[in-house]
Amino acid sequence: MTDSRTPLRVDLFTREYPPEVYGGAGVHVEYLARDLRPLTDVRVHCFGGARDEPGVTAYADPAGLSGANAALRTMGVDLEMAAGAEGTDIVHSHTWYANLAGHTAKLLYGVPHVVTTHSLEPLRPWKAEQLGGGYALSSFIERTAIEAADAIIAVSAGMKRDVLAAYPGVDADKIRVVYNGIDTAQYAPDHGTDVLERLGIDPARPSVVFVGRITRQKGLPYLMRACHDLPPETQIVLLAGAPDTREIAAEVEGLAIQLRHARDARGVIWVQEMLPKHEVVQVLTHATVFVCPSVYEPMGIVNLEAMACETAVVATATGGIPEVVADGETGLLVPIDQVTDGTGTPVDPDKFVADLAAAIRGLVEDPDRARDMGLAGRRRAVEKFSWATIAQDTLEVYRSLL
Repeated sequence: MTDSRTPLRVDLFTREYPPEVYGGAGVHVEYLARDLRPLTDVRVHCFGGARDEPGVTAYADPAGLSGANAALRTMGVDLEMAAGAEGTDIVHSHTWYANLAGHTAKLLYGVPHVVTTHSLEPLRPWKAEQLGGGYALSSFIERTAIEAADAIIAVSAGMKRDVLAAYPGVDADKIRVVYNGIDTAQYAPDHGTDVLERLGIDPARPSVVFVGRITRQKGLPYLMRACHDLPPETQIVLLAGAPDTREIAAEVEGLAIQLRHARDARGVIWVQEMLPKHEVVQVLTHATVFVCPSVYEPMGIVNLEAMACETAVVATATGGIPEVVADGETGLLVPIDQVTDGTGTPVDPDKFVADLAAAIRGLVEDPDRARDMGLAGRRRAVEKFSWATIAQDTLEVYRSLL
């Protein structure tokens, strides 16, 4: 038990941390750490190259595991992170990549372990394509950590339901819903055009924008098929890279070729490198519609990012997305009936693609409605999803365990 006059020491375990951030979990930890620091003593342990930021320690793959399966290398990093957390009062891990560090530190130091569930391995079976036998290890790590955690933070009510479905032995009372957030000072409308000009995006034409990794979860192939049914003047802007597997990379490449053949080639802009945050903000600001065609999305910070930039959102009505996007107010939700094998695949893919196309087309053809939804989205992001509130709620979870 810590002295109430002494700041609580919290060690955050994460794979991603700036500048090496490629997904929503990394964004979450970046801003959570920032807003927790004024409240308590925060140490961050992450993967990758050395960081200059005080209180942040990065760990490279252990030399002895060079060339080993990726999941084994992850486990090696986790053990080193756990060793680096000696003296902590509480540990908080994010994603399976860091769950073993949290679980090990809990056992080693006798401290509470909080797990934030940004996604769940049983609901991402396609990762077996990427990790091979490593997927069995990642699943084992996640299950062990979640079932033994002292508290579980779900980033949406939908994610809480998923945790209980995937791990029915978990006590529901241990799960607290604390949403992802958005920094509405950094994510704010940018009406400049320098980035658009460099990327070849015409601000005078309507644009439909996707931002995300090329993975089965994000549903990009469904969007690319839907784009065939959009008005010919519509620009398709894909800020999409880091494919999970060669197979999905090849599929998206083939769909891009088809799309360019069927439409004005200059109207299909595919940016495969990760753009700096401020450049993404400008692209989002000028978009007529941002589209999130995910088949699995516990919450989807990217929807909040688009909303904060005053952009209307079209998104799949799955996971935690309906808790973020107010249907008919800040965007349109596309219904989806999904198979129950954990892949999230639409029961009727053609219907999902057609419904997605209809929702996007409706807003492209009614820019005034899209503009009104964008303004409403900004208001919702500011009022409901501040990181300061999320940090305070997370600190209350910590304190409840001590």
